[in-house]
Amino acid sequence: MTADDLRWLDATASAELVAAGALSPAELVDAAIGRIEKLDPAINAVIHQRFDRARAEARGELPDGPFRGVPIVIKDLDATAGDPLHLGTRFLRDAGYTADYDTGFVTRLRRAGFVVVGRTSTPEFALSITTEPLATGPTRNPWDTERSTGGSSGGSAAAVAAGMVPVAHASDGGGSIRIPASECGLVGLKPTRARISMAPDAGEGWAGASTDGVLSHTVRDTAALLDVLAGPEPGDPYWAPPLSRPLADEVGAEPGRLRIGMLARPPFADVPGDPEVEAAVRATAELLTGLGHRVEESFPAAMYDPEFGPHYGTITSCSVTAEIDRWAQVLGAPVDESRLEGMTQLSLQHGRASSGADYVSAVQWMHGFNRRVAKWWADGFDLLLCPVLNGTPPPIGWFSDMATAYERIGALLHYTGQFNITGQPAISLPLGMSADGLPIGVQLVGGFGREDVLIRVAAQLEQAAPWSGRHPSL
Repeated sequence: MTADDLRWLDATASAELVAAGALSPAELVDAAIGRIEKLDPAINAVIHQRFDRARAEARGELPDGPFRGVPIVIKDLDATAGDPLHLGTRFLRDAGYTADYDTGFVTRLRRAGFVVVGRTSTPEFALSITTEPLATGPTRNPWDTERSTGGSSGGSAAAVAAGMVPVAHASDGGGSIRIPASECGLVGLKPTRARISMAPDAGEGWAGASTDGVLSHTVRDTAALLDVLAGPEPGDPYWAPPLSRPLADEVGAEPGRLRIGMLARPPFADVPGDPEVEAAVRATAELLTGLGHRVEESFPAAMYDPEFGPHYGTITSCSVTAEIDRWAQVLGAPVDESRLEGMTQLSLQHGRASSGADYVSAVQWMHGFNRRVAKWWADGFDLLLCPVLNGTPPPIGWFSDMATAYERIGALLHYTGQFNITGQPAISLPLGMSADGLPIGVQLVGGFGREDVLIRVAAQLEQAAPWSGRHPSL
């Protein structure tokens, strides 16, 4: 096989070659390392290389799991034993902090046979929808290196989109899997709350809004990876309802005729919708109709309660404040807050000014919000079809000025964070392209615990409008 053949193989195909004896784990890992060395200087996605260790692991006794020998990268938010863990911050970078354990997520990947070849960039404390941390510099979009990759899993998205690795770890607390998937032309599924354990670091993150996941090129990889990663660990405070069978079995399964609501643009008279994004959503609605589904313009009105943003901000700000205080304890010295980035400083100010009662009130308000949103599904809808973002990838530096950053984020971010709070599964699919050749993701949101429905329909769309041959020219 040529280098280009290997570059665009998905994880499932790569594992099949190893299982058949056509390629060794060492050959797969060496090829991925070669691609990173060649491509990453233009992208700046893989900020911590672990090439020597990965080569040694690939040549050693790997577990005989379903993805034996397949290379993967880990977002710099989850710990991998013996490797740097910096969370996009300068203070952990400068301290040279190194983790001494694997998270439960990484442990499950290793048991499946994956080989970690590097760690990828993330914005400071995952607080931005672009990946441009001062600690390591901007990560650039393989489709246009003057554009953002999205955030906070932008480094992982860039690594997969450029063909460095077939799949990557990602996480999502307000859209951080789906936004980079949309901007980089990938499949990005945010699982149901607690489908994937956060052991051993936490029982939940951001009051249950945050979850781990993956970014991939194909629906079958996303399904198979979730099969590997799903399930509780001892001590978890709660877990998602078990699926009736492996998600890999849902790829190609008939979903039946579904009732799908559609929201194609922001539902506000004073907020213009992006015409290319709206066109991508409406084209997907036509595809779904042609596949036999019933699509109608409807969405949960509670999504746009004006109190959502302030309460969500209280939850995230208090969580980040607690995280910074925890790191001061770990390092044995106060964090120099003057060297934190602008968004982190604003979150810290809000968190310090909030009381415990403020936090509990915000969480309780969100519980009521969850019930109001869920009622729309309970009233007879199976899926919601909507954009991921109200626009295409913005230029690098678009959010750098704090005087305009929140206004610019608000113009784009209308469709993702609500489903972190409700805990519902949601997937971005690369079904649109702008006139200037930039990816546009289209989002499907399922009922709580219904990744099976999402995977069936996503696989239908992948077959009806294939994207497998569409890659950046980098």
